Amino acid sequence: MDLKQLEYFIAVAEERHFTRAAQRLNVVQSGLSQTIRSLEEELGGPLFVRTTRSVALTAAGTVLLEEAHRVLDAARSARMAVTQVHGLARGRLRIGAIQSLAPFIDLPTTLGRFRDAFGGIDIELRFDGSANLLEEVRDGHLDIAFTQPPAAPVADVVTKLLVCEGLVAVCPPKHRLAGAHDVTLADLAQESYVDLRTDWGMRQLIDSAFADAGLNRRTRFEVNDMGMLLELAAQGLGLALVPESIAKIRRDDRHARPIAFADIAESEEPCWEIVVGHRARSGEAAGRLAQAFLDVLVQPAGAL
Repeated sequence: MDLKQLEYFIAVAEERHFTRAAQRLNVVQSGLSQTIRSLEEELGGPLFVRTTRSVALTAAGTVLLEEAHRVLDAARSARMAVTQVHGLARGRLRIGAIQSLAPFIDLPTTLGRFRDAFGGIDIELRFDGSANLLEEVRDGHLDIAFTQPPAAPVADVVTKLLVCEGLVAVCPPKHRLAGAHDVTLADLAQESYVDLRTDWGMRQLIDSAFADAGLNRRTRFEVNDMGMLLELAAQGLGLALVPESIAKIRRDDRHARPIAFADIAESEEPCWEIVVGHRARSGEAAGRLAQAFLDVLVQPAGAL
């Protein structure tokens, strides 16, 4: 058993889906499946119950998940301790990000924890559109960027998928689609929409999904704020397509107008993705800083 096997196992356990886990790890699905099978053979039994739509942990898998997290956390702590010894006492870390990271990535908390661990490092943060951020990393103007996956690989930049989450259709509780499952894009094309502006990555993802399906849809309102998008959808002024995590936060807000959402059929579901990118030459000081920041990002609270 090695760290890579445990990382692959955790990805499948958390995603409950081999395809999404493979996307998250940036590996081919056949290689991921073989790694999991090898791990199961080594441990003497199945770790997952596989169905046509998803996977679930067995009792053994549930036990292993807790231990796997503990082992990987210990490995990251060891790497960070060595990193601190090797002289990251001074320097500058330049971070770029798109606007819509929350609730997927808690950037403010990660920045605070990184400052506590590496107090001598100056941190710069700026937000930009997804089209520019990885080029800024390539050109040396940023050390690390949280953004959408590029349409084509960017030279000298390594990306890792952090988030892959399906979209849901947000609507008022009395809407005909409220609580529906396996809704098709053809069903959704009949509705009017509240959309983000066309320069937002999420809007581009949605437009591409409908265009690839040969479908047109009508946008009634176009806004530049996620909160306003959800509020207009809650008022019944049009459907909004957003990641499920965002819809759930809004649904649990007792001070806001109630909303519901419909699940899109898995075969047609657009997937909202966030990657982190840094320069390929990780041996440089900037690369070591970027890796240290990623270690802080995934380290459990209280572990530093």
